[in-house]
Amino acid sequence: MNPVRSLELVIPVYNEEATLPHLFERLDEDLAALAIPWRAIFVDDGSRDGSWALLEAAARRDRRFTAIRLARNFGQHAAVFAGFSRCSADAVVTLDADLQNPPGEVPRLVEALDAGADVVGGWREQRHDSPFRRLASRAMNWLISKATGVALRDYGCMLRAYRIEVVRLMRDSGEISSFIPALAHCFTDRVTEIPVAHAERLAGQSRYSVLGLFSLLLDLLTGFSMFSLRALSAFGLGMAALGTALGILIVILRLALGSDWAAEGVFTLFAVLFVFVGAQFVALGILGE
Repeated sequence: MNPVRSLELVIPVYNEEATLPHLFERLDEDLAALAIPWRAIFVDDGSRDGSWALLEAAARRDRRFTAIRLARNFGQHAAVFAGFSRCSADAVVTLDADLQNPPGEVPRLVEALDAGADVVGGWREQRHDSPFRRLASRAMNWLISKATGVALRDYGCMLRAYRIEVVRLMRDSGEISSFIPALAHCFTDRVTEIPVAHAERLAGQSRYSVLGLFSLLLDLLTGFSMFSLRALSAFGLGMAALGTALGILIVILRLALGSDWAAEGVFTLFAVLFVFVGAQFVALGILGE
């Protein structure tokens, strides 16, 4: 495995005017220990505050900074792919602009790549988030691990490192997935995790809402797993089995008790309906796969 000789950071930005000056300083200070050249690619994801003006000024002031502006807010992971389109270094690190994951952890990610990994994820040891965010994160991590077959502690951590070969494969795949870590696992099995620090936000609030987390879950279930289709087929099989059992029970009761209790065939109609609806669900699941 070739050592990493150059590094690029992809940093999506959305309404981070208050944080960006601190981020510029931290990048300069924390990455000074790197023995390889580095560049930061900032992607303004349709910010409505003064973020773009700060990014433009930083790009003019420091040649290591590159600023890209999207026409509107496309979402964090689409912004990351926009940054990927400009990457050419040996390794790429994704980083949030809110400084909850300090840039000082980047050298450790590069060391893990040099140790033989293609993808290195960070897992937040001591999270400074609300109880709801931590609980939702645990549930999402469990679901993603089951869907992808790769059990990682923290799929939600933005601080990740990728070899450029993996970035190119993701970029050329045509996918703009909400689960970039899961997409990366489709192209390599050399994936590892290291513990990283986690801090409170310096300003503003988290961009992820309950709706955003639900959207991520839908992306997982439809993009990286057959779970939803197989669950649909299983539900259909269960309904068809219930209808069949109900039909058998109706026949037995009719023979034992006569026709008076059968409510003029209503129960029989339900049994037949269950069988046919269940068969439709099974067919939809099979066609989906």
